Formats: sequence, C-alpha cells, structure tokens
Amino acid sequence: MQVSVLASGSKGNCTFIEMEGSRLLVDAGISARRIKQELSNIGQAIEKLDGVFITHEHSDHINGLATLTKKYGIPVYSRPETFRAMNCYRDIPQECINPIMDRVRINKLTVKAFGIPHDAADPVGYSITGSVKCVVATDMGFVDSNLRRELESARVMILEANHDVDMLKNGEYPWPLKRRILSNRGHLSNIDTAWTLVHLKQKPQKVLLAHLSESNNLPELAMKTVRQILDQQGVKNMELILTAQDRCVSVDF
Repeated sequence: MQVSVLASGSKGNCTFIEMEGSRLLVDAGISARRIKQELSNIGQAIEKLDGVFITHEHSDHINGLATLTKKYGIPVYSRPETFRAMNCYRDIPQECINPIMDRVRINKLTVKAFGIPHDAADPVGYSITGSVKCVVATDMGFVDSNLRRELESARVMILEANHDVDMLKNGEYPWPLKRRILSNRGHLSNIDTAWTLVHLKQKPQKVLLAHLSESNNLPELAMKTVRQILDQQGVKNMELILTAQDRCVSVDF
C-alpha cells in the first residue's frame, strides 16, 4: 500500500493512493502530462487509475482534470455543487462525472467525502478505507470536533500545514488575502495543524504535511513548529513527512 503526494501547494495538488489493488487520485491540480510522468516514476500507469476524487473546484485542484478525463476516460467523483462550480465542467465527458454526497465503494475500498470549512462551493476531505484508513484533509480554515472525528483512526494522513501566522501577517500579501487565509474558511497554520494532531484520540502513524505556502511558510519551520508542539504534549511515534510542490513524496504503509 502506497501514498504518493505527486504535488502539493498553491500551484497544484495531486495525491495518488494505492490500496487493496485499487489506484486512486485525490485532486488533479497539475497537468495530465505531469501526472502521467510522476506515476510512471513510481511504477504506476495512468491508464490503471480507478477514479479521481476532487476536494473542491479551485484551480490548483482541477487544472489537469479536463485533459485527464478526455484522454483517459477516468471516472471523476465529487459533490454536485463542486462539479457545477468547476470552470472546466463542460470539458469533462459526461460519462466520467459521478456526483456523490457521502461515500462510494471502489472495488474493496470505501471512499467517504466529509465536509470541510473552506471558501468553495461544497469542499470536502476524503477518507479511504480498506484494511487500513488513509485521510486527505487540506484547505481548511479550522478543525472542530466533528471534523476531528473524520480524522480519527487514520494510519496515514495528508494534512494541511499552510502557513506560519507571523510570516503571513508580516508578509507582502494584501490585507484582504491575509484575512481570507486566516479566516475560518481559509487555511490551517502550522500551529493549528499541530494541535489538531494533539487532540486526536487515535493518532496516525504517518502524517504528510501538505499545501505549504511558498510565500508564508518554510518547510523547516513547518516541521519544527509541528514537531515541537507534539513533543511538548508528549505525542510520540508519529512520523512527520514534508510534501513539496515540485517533486513527488511517497510513503508505504
């Protein structure tokens, strides 16, 4: 079983998950050509994908979707409102479109969509469950008790650590954009991410820190902040892994 974050950040997001013989993508925010190349680099074929699950309609999550579906006919799953909000909706072959509200069965896997707080039509995270559970949860303004329940018991988690609050506040972004990122429909800070993990009762073994801002965060700062809080709170045996915008990061589980 394998999780490979092909790309993660404001320029494009795409995650590959192989479990129980099924092969899924979560988001397709990079070009179909790059998706094909990155999959080939890890020994996987784009033609063997069983489905693409879209979290929301922002361009950094769907940039490659139209080409991916037209060229390879891969089924796409997302909330109905998300499909309607996509700027590429009319370019996706209708036979590829599969609206879902709650969960869907893909071979031996159950994929559940759960709502997240973000400034999009109907944004979701996904839990993929077979013999173990993997969760993808990015682009969230905050994590409440209901959302924590969705994260519980994951073996592997792709979790947003978008920004350092001081870097964002003191950076060059205009104030309306800073306010959006800091809002409860924006993005999680490094500190938010750490405390989300602390409060989980059944903690993941591996956490891939994702969607790091190139302007308002640093990989080493994200890692240091999250690790320091986990250590201070006595959280042990949790492996933290940094994802990247320009390279694939893979873990086996």
